[in-house]
Amino acid sequence: MTAIDISRPAAFSAPALESDDVRTDWTRAEIQALFDLPFTELVFRAAAVHRRRFDPTQVQISTLLSIKTGGCPEDCGYCSQSAHHETGLKASKLMEVQKVLAEAKAAKDAGASRFCMGAAWRSPKDQDLESVCAMVEGVKALGMESCVTLGMLNAGQALRLKEAGLDYYNHNIDTSPEYYGNVITTRTYQDRLDTLANVREAGINVCCGGIVGMGEDLTDRVGMIHTLATLPQHPESVPINMLMKVDGTPLGGKDALDALDFVRTIAVARITMPASMVRLSAGREGMSDETQALCFLAGANSIFYGPKLLTTANPVADHDKRLLARLGMTTMDVVEEGGTDEDHAHHAADACSGACGH
Repeated sequence: MTAIDISRPAAFSAPALESDDVRTDWTRAEIQALFDLPFTELVFRAAAVHRRRFDPTQVQISTLLSIKTGGCPEDCGYCSQSAHHETGLKASKLMEVQKVLAEAKAAKDAGASRFCMGAAWRSPKDQDLESVCAMVEGVKALGMESCVTLGMLNAGQALRLKEAGLDYYNHNIDTSPEYYGNVITTRTYQDRLDTLANVREAGINVCCGGIVGMGEDLTDRVGMIHTLATLPQHPESVPINMLMKVDGTPLGGKDALDALDFVRTIAVARITMPASMVRLSAGREGMSDETQALCFLAGANSIFYGPKLLTTANPVADHDKRLLARLGMTTMDVVEEGGTDEDHAHHAADACSGACGH
């Protein structure tokens, strides 16, 4: 009997990935080559990288709460909370600390190990920051990981949050440097990078990702991943969001991104940032179970429970639980700070949010 040659064609083998060692010198050409791989080859490589650092059957459950909704002075083209857009969303004051902690306790009881809090600010005022710090301290006392997204931070504000015990700060870059001006004009790309630097300098873990489906092209998705993967230190958490189209926002009428292109973005994020948590964030409400399963296969290892992500719909927890059960997946516990690499490989816990670009 003649042996069957099952080796992959040479065209499917490039670019070669000799290891999943963390590197911050990725070129745009290398990232473009990953996106250009045949879909099954790309997902295979991403799954292999993922398995070398994480348990592929585990997913971290997070809950995101809007602690101050609407009235934001920024003009982010995707955001229902911008005061520049007529979305019908009314601005609210900052929630009381005890009400936030009651929500955190309910999230923990529902299976969440991370609690993320978002406020629609350009940057926090000092008196409001003190209230947020009390929330962080309360969330930590519940034994949960904490994350906040509050807009831009200066160095002193970042240090104050660190003193309160904050685990992660979310501040997304949203898209590529080249496409950014098509989405936001009230805050520069460098403003975002400066906040990330202040957070990193304070010793807080960074949660930073972006949004796809905003009308960008493939080169912009390459540029977004390139920015993240060439930071001096990779974000510990990389939320990848699908645009949630909101009536009244400039991006509300954009065509939906192909689901496989979304999965490709997840896979390339996993390969280029192998030690980071890759978070399947906003947009799951419109995704099929099969698309989400492909995202897990491609290296995503976190989702959000709860009926809303800040102000937009999210799959209900019961559906998520049924999906994870069908896939034979389990939820992660919190990893204590200072855990070993082996601890992270088995429990794989780090950071947060991403329904809003903050």
